[in-house]
Amino acid sequence: MVLAGLVGVRPELLERLLQHLRQAGVLTQDDNQRFHLAAVGEALRSDHPSSLHSSLNMEAPLGRADLSLIHLLHSVRTGQAAFPLLYGAGFWEDLAAQPERAAAFNHQMAAHSSLAAEALVGAFDWSCLTHLVDVGGGSGLLLSAILDRHPHLRGTVLDQAEAVEQATSRFAENGLAGRATAKVGDFFDEVPAGADGYLLSAILHDWDDAAARKILRRCAQAAGPTGSIFVAEWAGPAAESRITDMDLRMLAYYGGRERRAADLVALAESCGLRAISTHAVEALLLVRLAN
Repeated sequence: MVLAGLVGVRPELLERLLQHLRQAGVLTQDDNQRFHLAAVGEALRSDHPSSLHSSLNMEAPLGRADLSLIHLLHSVRTGQAAFPLLYGAGFWEDLAAQPERAAAFNHQMAAHSSLAAEALVGAFDWSCLTHLVDVGGGSGLLLSAILDRHPHLRGTVLDQAEAVEQATSRFAENGLAGRATAKVGDFFDEVPAGADGYLLSAILHDWDDAAARKILRRCAQAAGPTGSIFVAEWAGPAAESRITDMDLRMLAYYGGRERRAADLVALAESCGLRAISTHAVEALLLVRLAN
């Protein structure tokens, strides 16, 4: 088999794997014994709109993190992440030690942001703001989408150096350099003050309640008495249920958790914040908070 030579495996063993994938409905086989992707298998393509390619790549950050699920029982017993048990360091420390892996992770997060951007842009009337800080905003894709829709709005991305470099390039390419900036920082230490909106998109689910409170308090400190904090997370139907497979991944990767609307409101109230409004667009949940 030509494919066996390309991927460096034994042909007879590759045949056994392909036959299993055929039985599982991922592949089909024609009369000439050639294999083709079935409809469900199309998502394995790197150019598919809902591609699973990078998530299933065990050498990519998220696929590598999935291997920590082998120690899920440890997490269920202790509430602690399984990732350090497998790799000897936490997810973020492990990522910081490998620049290439960090770049790949930022690329994966940009793909997730592109899925969220359309829903999030329409989930709230951002025109009531003048300056929005995307806290942990990665490559700036999400902020760019919001700024494109609202020409009066200015924005700032706060993230690590690798992501800030990507965001700065994106803003320049999209003609947003005059009203969008990116700043290197750690949202546990300090969040830039003076804006009237602070966005946490798919951030809090990476952390347990104690760490999530620290992030919210930093944002509350920066927002002051007049600013708003916007927490955006993926949720189940009507934002009243958790996405259970992601919930277990967050536990195993980071010791984090998925939260329903009621969970986010309770978390915010424990920090002295109040919920102003809750918006659900498809599977995206957006909660607006204020001091």
